[in-house]
Amino acid sequence: MNKNIEDIKKNAKKHSEILARLGKELFEIRFNYKVTGNTKTEYWQKRIDDFKKYHQKGTDYYTQVHLLMNIFNEKEAQLFLLNMSKMRQLGTRLMELLEKVKQNPSIMSPKDKQQSKWSKGLKEELIDCSNKNLEHEIHMNTVFRDFYEKHLKEHVG
Repeated sequence: MNKNIEDIKKNAKKHSEILARLGKELFEIRFNYKVTGNTKTEYWQKRIDDFKKYHQKGTDYYTQVHLLMNIFNEKEAQLFLLNMSKMRQLGTRLMELLEKVKQNPSIMSPKDKQQSKWSKGLKEELIDCSNKNLEHEIHMNTVFRDFYEKHLKEHVG
């Protein structure tokens, strides 16, 4: 039994080290979900590229969170998978919207007071989706922080 506990601690420490590295890399990317009124195609392409990079690193990070959680509580880890699925869905939708804006960046102009209903709707949907992505990321971090305090702190902290 003692060997099993030591194996769990060793495995948890390994996943924690990977998680710390990924967290640092994710922090360095620093994607900002704020939607701006920029009307340049290049700007929106860079946003797309930055979000792809950030979203992939976030997926790697939360996959590692799931693996770490699974060591201590399979049920909570499985529930966390649902959060990861929602994160992927929200990220995919944000990518789609960013692509649409890139194809017609003039819709983001804050000076254009006579935008079409489609343009206004797309702009509002982009802002809403961006906010939902940020809120969900905050939620996932809160879930993990609570799990850490409850199950992991004494083993890997």
